[in-house]
Amino acid sequence: MAKITFIEHNGSAHEVEASEGQTLMQAALDNAVPGIDADCGGSCACGTCHVIISPEWAEKIEAANDTETSMIDMTPEKQDHSRLACQVELNEAHDGLVVNLPEFQM
Repeated sequence: MAKITFIEHNGSAHEVEASEGQTLMQAALDNAVPGIDADCGGSCACGTCHVIISPEWAEKIEAANDTETSMIDMTPEKQDHSRLACQVELNEAHDGLVVNLPEFQM
């Protein structure tokens, strides 16, 4: 188990527990975190699960592949540590991870 904190654009924080192997997107959906639309269901095809990984965690998350990078490049609120939550698989090393949500999803 890992505790993950999702911070909405307005500053509201949502701490959730995620299981080993679960994606950030699924952890958010399972816990009704607002701001994760996940229109494509996690197939890296829409960009509606855009999150910004807190800088102190950026190197602890596996790098994005080319498909994810292409989707993120189309995101209007792209930042240095932007990721698609459907592509970030969690494990116990991610306990305490903090991610920020953009104001809008694509």
